[in-house]
Amino acid sequence: MGSPSTDEYYFNTLTGKVERGQLSSWTHLMGPYPSPEAAQHAFDTARQRTKDWDDEDKRWGDEEDD
Repeated sequence: MGSPSTDEYYFNTLTGKVERGQLSSWTHLMGPYPSPEAAQHAFDTARQRTKDWDDEDKRWGDEEDD
């Protein structure tokens, strides 16, 4: 596993905790994020990005129907 980095933070989906650097297996990490606060909101960020992508897919599909 990688060594801890002072400028990267990860959200561990197994423990629900923020880690400084890649301490755990990639299979349980979301990130990297620039701050502990950003990592803590990893699910919110992922949820918003998914919504944005879904909205873009809908717009793309609507353009094809024209």
